[in-house]
Amino acid sequence: MKSFATRVVTLALLLSAPIALRPINAQAAPDSARLARLKAEALTKVDARAKQIQEILDQLFSFGELGMQEVETSKYLTALLEKNGFAVSRGVAGMPTAWTARWGNGKPVIALGSDLDGIPKSNQKPGVAYRDSLVGGAPGHGEGHNSGQAVNIAAALVVKELMEREKITGTLLLWPGIAEEQLAGKAFLVRAGVFKDVDINIFSHVDSDLYVNYGPAPSLALISAEFRFKGSSAHAAGAPWRGKSALDAVMLMGTAWEYKREHLPLTQRSHYIIKDGGDQPNVVPSSASIWFYFRERDADKVKVMFETAKKMAEGAALMTETTFEGARIIGSAWNIHQNRPVAQMMYENIKRVGMPKWDSTDQKFARAVQQELGQPDSGLKAVPQKLLTPQEALAQATGMGSDDIGDVSWTVPSVTLQYPSNIPGTPGHNWADGIAMATPLAHKGAVAGAKVEALSLLDILLTPKVVADAWDYFHNEQTKTTKYQSFLSDTDQPPTFLNAEIMATYRPLMRPFYYDATKYKSYLEQLGITYPTTRASKLPTKPVP
Repeated sequence: MKSFATRVVTLALLLSAPIALRPINAQAAPDSARLARLKAEALTKVDARAKQIQEILDQLFSFGELGMQEVETSKYLTALLEKNGFAVSRGVAGMPTAWTARWGNGKPVIALGSDLDGIPKSNQKPGVAYRDSLVGGAPGHGEGHNSGQAVNIAAALVVKELMEREKITGTLLLWPGIAEEQLAGKAFLVRAGVFKDVDINIFSHVDSDLYVNYGPAPSLALISAEFRFKGSSAHAAGAPWRGKSALDAVMLMGTAWEYKREHLPLTQRSHYIIKDGGDQPNVVPSSASIWFYFRERDADKVKVMFETAKKMAEGAALMTETTFEGARIIGSAWNIHQNRPVAQMMYENIKRVGMPKWDSTDQKFARAVQQELGQPDSGLKAVPQKLLTPQEALAQATGMGSDDIGDVSWTVPSVTLQYPSNIPGTPGHNWADGIAMATPLAHKGAVAGAKVEALSLLDILLTPKVVADAWDYFHNEQTKTTKYQSFLSDTDQPPTFLNAEIMATYRPLMRPFYYDATKYKSYLEQLGITYPTTRASKLPTKPVP
């Protein structure tokens, strides 16, 4: 009994002694210190890559390619990533300009994405605070999509270097948004399984502020579809009664939609253009098509709009004795839902990084652009936006668009990092949105974005709870009652024909203006542009070699 009692007392003393907790604390403290040390080092390393960030931004700006035709852009980026040890797959999901670049091994798998494509007719000299194109009528980066890959690549290369040295397990997967302006790429990437093993996806997009949000975003689900009709041709003057006009069917469908619009919910948005209206006026059009965008707050409501439109198309065909050949989906997007735990983690890193230190030339430039556009000349923001609730974000939104990152956000926990490479007050999808995108302003904003992203990557890699919490939110809140189902059918294929004719016309005219980083420190230097050039200053000229 005495021996047993002694053992009990000894065990009790061991269990209650403070020394029993020391191994646990000793193990936790180095992990926390290690993360803090690596984060501090990452910030310094991103700064050291500022030149690389500038070169990527300027190079992609000079390409100015439209959706599905991002040939030079993808060639440049994949070569850069391969040079830095990433395994690249090209032609992903049936899109020639789509690719993935993978490095590392094991979990977690972290995806980094950003768009590539430009805007038609938005070609613009950078750093010039008024309308002045390099090639008249050509496309350009009137949405700033030349900047996001620079953010991702710089952050990935910094973290890759730290992972190699510190022997940190994990995989980095970089990918591009193809033809985002037509919402024509990401749903095909999802269908192809690009994100099947991804734990968290971070998307980056240009803005005039530095922020992230969570929950349902102020965005609209969308279906982009072309409705095609077939008739029969005839001489429009000699024997019009022998023809059946496919254009008549298109116009009747458009008119029917206008009458229907009055009876649709106020939350919907719908717009269309006639892509094919026939060949010439004296021939009754034997083929015609109308291209619609249907938008609503969620996927189910968009599907209802799409089905209604198909009925109208059938009716238009009956009225004109033509044939409705079907509706081809060109693009689609679910409404965006951002992951709360990942956003909360990223916001802490945003607060640490803060906005760039704008100088007087940046502010002068921004105010000149704002005055040119008739907007308040408030200049550039100094403090990042706070983390908004979904209700606050909706109340603050002045309008809502669509982005096919929504499909990715319903497939894997995702957030979008908005970084400050543009000027407040620009209209969007406009030449004015390209003015800043190859200037020190854009370069500084992308450096800030890369810092936030690098810090967030380290949090994900070294804090398993981030991934666990992200998936708990994804399963038990976001997708508890709503399950993702693509708008695409099994037979829908990527619209790789988009913008081919436009780029075939303008690429040869734009090629002489491609940035040569081996000869010039910046694209502004190559073009002979003084930053900033305003209406009050004289634009110097310099021949482009």
